[in-house]
Formats: sequence, C-alpha cells, structure tokens
Amino acid sequence: MKKKNAAALLAAAMAASLLAGCGGAASSSTTPDSKPAESAAASSAATEADETLTVWAWDPNFNIYALKQAEAIYQKDHPNFKLNIEENVYSDIETKLITAATSEDYSTLPDIFLMQDYSYHKMVANFPGIYTELDNGGFNWDDFSGGKLADSTVDGHHYGIPFDNGASIMAIRSDMVEKAGLTVADFKDLTWTEFMEKAQKVVDANGVPMLTSSGGSELIIEMLQSAGASPVVDGTVNIADNAALKESMTVYKEMVDKGILAEYTDWDQYIASMNDGKAAGVIQGCWIMSSIQAAEDQAGKWAIVNMPKLETVEGATNYANCGGASWAVSSNCKNVDLAYDFLKSTFGASVELYDDLLPNAGAIASYLPASKSDIYNQPSEFYGGQTVYKDIVEFAGQVPAFDCGAYYSDVRSALTDAITNVVQNNADIDSEMKNAQDTVEFNIAG
Repeated sequence: MKKKNAAALLAAAMAASLLAGCGGAASSSTTPDSKPAESAAASSAATEADETLTVWAWDPNFNIYALKQAEAIYQKDHPNFKLNIEENVYSDIETKLITAATSEDYSTLPDIFLMQDYSYHKMVANFPGIYTELDNGGFNWDDFSGGKLADSTVDGHHYGIPFDNGASIMAIRSDMVEKAGLTVADFKDLTWTEFMEKAQKVVDANGVPMLTSSGGSELIIEMLQSAGASPVVDGTVNIADNAALKESMTVYKEMVDKGILAEYTDWDQYIASMNDGKAAGVIQGCWIMSSIQAAEDQAGKWAIVNMPKLETVEGATNYANCGGASWAVSSNCKNVDLAYDFLKSTFGASVELYDDLLPNAGAIASYLPASKSDIYNQPSEFYGGQTVYKDIVEFAGQVPAFDCGAYYSDVRSALTDAITNVVQNNADIDSEMKNAQDTVEFNIAG
C-alpha cells in the first residue's frame, strides 16, 4: 500500500473521530492502581493461566452489554475468565488501528475488537497486519448468513465473527395497506414492477408516499445486493455496464416521479416521516425497527415483509443487508486459542446469549439457529402478532454475497452523486453510471 493512501485513511479516521465528539472517551475496567506503562510488559509476560482478554467496542447499551452477557455465559465453564472492556466510539477504533499499522507497532491493540462490516475489506487490504485469521478457529460458518459473512471474508479468509443482524426489511403500515383494499400478504415476494402497481393504490388511498427514504445510494445498494450484483468484482470496478444497477436506478427514479418514494436528506425528518404517518412504509436494515417502534400509538399497525426484487436479473432475490458489525481477533492477541474459544462458545454458538440480547439490548442475531428459539418465535404485538424476529433471521439466511472490495465508501459516494443527478436533474442514467465508474477508478488509482 502507498504511504499517501495510509495517510489519507488515517486523516479521514481522525476527522471522523473529531466529529464523533466527546462520546469517544475510552473507559476501561482496569483497576485504578494499574500502570499504563506496564501494559505492554504485562502482555508479553502473559502465561497460559492468564484468562483475561481485552476488547474494544462502542455503545454501552448494545455492543458492550452483549460483551458482558457473553462474559457471564463463558464464565460458567471458565470461572477465571475475564473481559477487560474498553469503550471507544467506532471512529476512534479505526484511528487506533491505522496508527498501529502505519507505525508497525501492534502492541497497542487489544485481543479482540468490534469492526463495522463495511470496513473489513478496506482495512484488510490496506493493513493486513492488524488481524489474526479465523479460518482455523473451529467456527461453523454455515451457521451465519452468507451475505453477512461476505463482508468480513477477504480472498477466502475469515476475519470476523458476525454479530448484529442488518437484514433489510420492508416495514409497512397494515392499516394504510388495508385502506387501499390490499393485505400485508399482497406485499410479500414481489418484483419491483408488482410492488409499484400495488404501492400506487396505497398512495392514492392515503395521500402519502408508500416509501420514505434517507436519500443517497443506500436503497440502490440494497437493490444491488439483493441481486448479488457487486459493483466491484475481483478488484475491477463493475458500474458502467452493470445491468442490475441500471434497473435499480430506473426503478428508483420512477418511484420518485410517481410519488411512491419520498426522499428526506435530514435524518430526523426521515424518522419523523414514519412516526407521523407521512409514509406508509420503509425499506431499511432491521435496526430501523427501534425508530419505528418509538411511535407507541401505532402499535398493531405495522408489519414486516421482504423487499421487492429486480426482475431482469437472473438469480435476483428479495433479500439484502444494510449495516452491522463483526468481532475481529487482533494480531496482538496474547492468547489466540482463548479468543477463538470465547467467540466460538458465545457469539458463534450460544442461543442463550442471543435470547438475552433480543429483549434486553434490541440486538437481532446473525446467528441463524437463534431463529428456532422460543424467544424468537414469540409474536410481537407492535407488528400485529407477527413473529418478526424469527422472520428477520430467516431473511438474513437468504442474503446473497456482495462485494465492494476495499472501496465501499468510494462506491457509495459515487452512486449517491449519480442517483442524485438522475432524480434531481433528470440526468441520463447511462452517463451517470459511466461517471461513477470513472470516479471510483480514479480513486482506486490515486
């Protein structure tokens, strides 16, 4: 990797860290009389009897809560085991990883860290020395969604244990659908053409768009993934002549023009459009459910179905993924076998863990066997008695693999510019796809 690229990544990560604000202050379970200067020596002097692992993660109510529950479960058979959990906002984690890699001093890294899925290919490609591969860890990879695994699998090697589920859902207002003379079942397993025909009836009956969108290329990328149509293939940009992308942009533009889809560039307005009845539905990662459920007066009026699929692309599905994170083992891990066993026994095998995380942290599992538990099969009153969590895990199991290589951010930015020009300026789709291809190729070459 060129040093100027490393510097650019470090600068970007540091800028993101500054934007993250004071929430990035790290907190650790290290005792008050511990001496930081001794940490490296202590690490190198660790013996097999040392059953402590240091972990970096963010969000006390979600990821860190999950770590504490995993620790408690593992301690049942390993009473001397302990996690030293250090809280960092995600941008700070990336900054620290890049700093360690560019200085070639990995002694500052923890044993395990949480990484956002979209960053894996970029970081492994640029800084492979950060990671310990997980291929020989004894994990059952078939227990996770292939689409989710693809995010942390590089050149056939596994670098992450999937954690939270980002399976895409189409959440719809059942009362608005019924006002149009339709049912929730009418919106399952559709093509985009079929969806638009039915969505138009909902728009006409209720006077609001069928879907709300946060703008940009997020929905476009979900459409692409549902068809297994990666914009980067084996390091080669595949945008200008990508048939699935052209169909996605064409459908998106048609929905905006017909009033089926409303765009909100302000995130708060986007969320309000769901809560205030300004839209009859949304397609997003399943994590959007917490925002939907904030409108308690709408309990019983929502339902979850899969998203529509592209109809001209062979093998296209009704399933995609948006967001999520996975656990990585660092190259500085002082006890790799312990890290493997902890992750394999908890996030990689424990239905008990995921049964706790669903009601107490709102974390939906990427671990597919979790869908068979009693907790995941309980009906949700908010979603009209639907077993939504079981359904979402099953959605995740059908997501196609999708690869942006190390260039997710470049692809997303270029496609955002392209779809914005198409929607707002009636720009030619083929020309915008070519421009996006040129932009990504230029960034890669740079």
